[in-house]
Amino acid sequence: MNTNQATEVRYLDRGVGRLSYTVEGEGPLVLAVPGMGDLRSTYRELAGPIVRAGYRLAVLDLRGHGGSDTSFRVHGDSATGKDLLALIATLGGPAVVVGNSMGAAAAVWAAAEKPDAVAGLVLLSPLLREIPRSRMSAWLTELLYRTAFARPWGAVFWSRFYASLNRGKRAPWLAEHVADIRSNLKEPGRLRSFRELALQLDHSVVEARLGAVQAPASIFVGAEDPDYKDPKAELAWFLEQLPATGRLLERVGHYPQSQCPEAVVPGTLDFLASLRSQDGSAWVEGQDRHTSKPAEFRG
Repeated sequence: MNTNQATEVRYLDRGVGRLSYTVEGEGPLVLAVPGMGDLRSTYRELAGPIVRAGYRLAVLDLRGHGGSDTSFRVHGDSATGKDLLALIATLGGPAVVVGNSMGAAAAVWAAAEKPDAVAGLVLLSPLLREIPRSRMSAWLTELLYRTAFARPWGAVFWSRFYASLNRGKRAPWLAEHVADIRSNLKEPGRLRSFRELALQLDHSVVEARLGAVQAPASIFVGAEDPDYKDPKAELAWFLEQLPATGRLLERVGHYPQSQCPEAVVPGTLDFLASLRSQDGSAWVEGQDRHTSKPAEFRG
C-alpha cells in the first residue's frame, strides 16, 4: 500500500505550477525528496519511524512527478533546490533534508545556497558531479532520452529500468511501487516533463557548490549501485568534499532507503538525534553542530 495515500496531500504554489507534498508528525522539520522518476512513497520505510521518533516529516514530489503539476519547463538540481528552500520557508525551518539520487544533489545545492535553512543532510546514493562525456556520447545520451521517454513505451521503459537499478536486495513492495510509477507516468504531460528533466539535468551545478556546504551529512551508498563506476571510490570522494560520515551498503543498488531499511532507518534516526537540541524541540544552532569524520567509512 502507498503509505502517502492515507495522508492529506498539500500543494506549494511556485508561480508556474504547484508541487504536491505531505506533512506528518510534530517536532523539528525533516524534509524528504525522491530522485528522478520516483514517487513520495519511496520513503515508506523511513516515514513511520521518523514521525514516531518525534519529528515533523514533509515529503515533496519533484516537478512533474507524483501529484505535482506538469506545467514546469525548468527542471534540475538548482530548480529543485529552490523548491526545497521554498517549502522549508513555508513550513518553518530549518530542516534536515533527506534526498535520494538527484534529490540528494538538490538537497546539497540548497544547503550551499542557504546554510541557515538546512540543519543537516541525509544523502542516499547522491549524484554530486557530472560524468565527463565526449561530444558523441552526449549526443547519443540525448537521443536515448528523447526516444526512451516518449509515448507509448516511455512509462514501461522507465519502470523496468527503475526496477533494474535495485541491484542486490529488493524491497518486498518493489513490484507495487514500480506499478505506481508506471501508472503515474501514463498521466497526461508526465513523460514530457520527465524527458525535459532528463535533458536538462546537469550535476556540475552542485559540484561547484560543495565547498560552501556547512551542514553535516550522513551518506549511504549501495555497493552495487550501477550509477557509479566505483561506488566505494565515489563514497570516498563524497567524504573528502563534505563534512560527512558515510556507509557503504553491501547488496544494495541505487535505492538504499527501500533496499536496506535495516541500516538506513536506524542510521538516519541516530543522525537526526545527534542534531537535535537538548530539549528536543528544535535543531541545534549552526555554530553548535558537530559531526565526526572517521578516517575510513564503514563497509
